[in-house]
Amino acid sequence: MIETPYLLFLGDAPDQLAAKVAIGIKDWRPENAVGQLRMDGCKADLGLADMTLQDAKAAGAKTLVIGVANRGGVISQAWKKVLVMALEEGFDLASGLHNLLRDEADLVAVAEACGRSLHDVRVPEVDYPIANGVKRRGKRCLAVGTDCSVGKMYTALAMDREMRERGMKSTFRATGQTGILITGDGVPLDAVIADFMAGSVEWLTPDNDDDHWDLIEGQGSLFHVSYSGVTMALIHGGQPDALILSHEPTREHMRGLPDYTPPSLEALRDTALTLAQVGNPDCKVVGISVNTQHMGETEAAQYLAQLEADMGLPATDPFRFGAGKLVDALAAV
Repeated sequence: MIETPYLLFLGDAPDQLAAKVAIGIKDWRPENAVGQLRMDGCKADLGLADMTLQDAKAAGAKTLVIGVANRGGVISQAWKKVLVMALEEGFDLASGLHNLLRDEADLVAVAEACGRSLHDVRVPEVDYPIANGVKRRGKRCLAVGTDCSVGKMYTALAMDREMRERGMKSTFRATGQTGILITGDGVPLDAVIADFMAGSVEWLTPDNDDDHWDLIEGQGSLFHVSYSGVTMALIHGGQPDALILSHEPTREHMRGLPDYTPPSLEALRDTALTLAQVGNPDCKVVGISVNTQHMGETEAAQYLAQLEADMGLPATDPFRFGAGKLVDALAAV
């Protein structure tokens, strides 16, 4: 088990979005976020107290969590100096990067010498089966996005919270490092061997009560040339009964791909639904989740109203305005 609370390490994150792991923990498990540790040049800020290792230790932090999701998931030499100091100061380390802590000999040596633990959450711990496409009992909802990092995880978490408050049966199913660090369980989907990815999603969302919903954490985008594979595995392995379209309307290009323009919501709807109906012919698109963090409140409300009129679907920012509309749509499925 990873000991809480956490000191969230932002390193030299080039922008706010690069710190999405830390942001997710701060937003959904604020009681576990003691403070943030930033290096020179860091352009992300969680609004938490900036702390030294000594400050955080005195405040009760047990684990330094690498809160940055950089392209390729690598640990830089500059970061490593801080990680070594953290171990020496008495912290455990936790990371969701592809570059595993356990593969860094110097970190392993220091951890052993200091009696500390290294936690790599992006490591599959189960021998997942190959997907068989057999229909399972219970219901499943998946958020699919026009791009990466548009709010798919926040959508599922917000819907799960709303459903639990209503007394509905639901479970958030984590499929990435942030979700796993928030909930303590899940499948690190992008670290699963490709042939077994869809099978791991079947394993994650087993038979359940007929009125139980699995809210599956979305990943990647069908329209992102780097990360479309994980989305396909979620669509076919999840066999969703309902799809939520996720969008961030102020993006000028795909995340990390300056030559690619995000698709329209209509294109996402038509493409994702066609693929989802391969595994579940009864799948429906039931709503739209919009990340409006870069919009003023009036602008966001007007945008959502116009989107509902244009698309004929309920639209909301579930983190900003609540997930009620989306849960109402699920209840009608």
